[in-house]
Amino acid sequence: MDAQSLVLLADIVEAGNLSLAARRLKMSRANISYHLGQLEKNVGQELLRRTTRHLEPTELGLRLYQHGCVIRDELMAARESVSFLGSGLHGQVRMSIPTGFGNQIMSDWLIEFKRQYPDILLTLMFDNHVDDLLRDEVDIAVRVMSDPPAQLVAVKLADMEYVACAVREYADRHSMPVELDDLHEFPIVTSHVVGRELRLAAYKGETRLELALRPTLASENFQFLREAILGGLGIGVVPDYVVEKDVMEGRVVTMLRDWRLSIFGTSMYLLRMPGRYQTQAVRTLIDFVIERAQTWNQAKERVLNSGSSATP
Repeated sequence: MDAQSLVLLADIVEAGNLSLAARRLKMSRANISYHLGQLEKNVGQELLRRTTRHLEPTELGLRLYQHGCVIRDELMAARESVSFLGSGLHGQVRMSIPTGFGNQIMSDWLIEFKRQYPDILLTLMFDNHVDDLLRDEVDIAVRVMSDPPAQLVAVKLADMEYVACAVREYADRHSMPVELDDLHEFPIVTSHVVGRELRLAAYKGETRLELALRPTLASENFQFLREAILGGLGIGVVPDYVVEKDVMEGRVVTMLRDWRLSIFGTSMYLLRMPGRYQTQAVRTLIDFVIERAQTWNQAKERVLNSGSSATP
């Protein structure tokens, strides 16, 4: 048994199958299979169970996988030390961020990050789905949800709240909703959900209610939803940051503010895989995003405390 074989085992376990491991390692599937077979022959036991969909480690395979991870991490740390000697911070980071918050809020953060660290290769994916970080080879993901997946390391970045709102001209022409059920009487402009009913969760103290929404205009593009709200197409049910500036400047009014509203979740989290080696570039981006989120939260609290939110 050699160290490289254990590292290879770790890569196979994380890929979930030989074909994906081969693509990631730029090796042939036959070569990967051969080395795995040799390792199993050397230890005298099966290390991975073949199922119809993926490979699962046996008890011994799991123990050797953990050793392989440690060896791989030490090798990566050593390479990073040599690479950084006498040079600035560099490396690669793959990050997945939500479409709405990513475009409207995080874009400025990440542009600033690139200005500070121009030698870091930053790859961004705008996506709202909670996918397998290992499968997609993502280092960091930012997602809105109520409870983060137990198998991931999660850092809470912010509370997320939706608002019911309308452009002032629309509100002046119509009697605005007073109760949650009143939303059924209006054209609704809100998020798009594929394959399931769109449900609005509403919280007031210990009370939690759910309301099925039937939007007349739905999209994953929150900038488009903002334009539709400003265009007077109905009552928007969108994250508060989408119309925050419009509310402050009086163009948009809000309603049902005694309820805390949520569609996809009540919090935003930064997610990463446990046990995976974090390069200095990844650690730097994580710290940067957490710091910017804290600043954004503080600014948002000042706005709320100033009583800037408008009502019809």
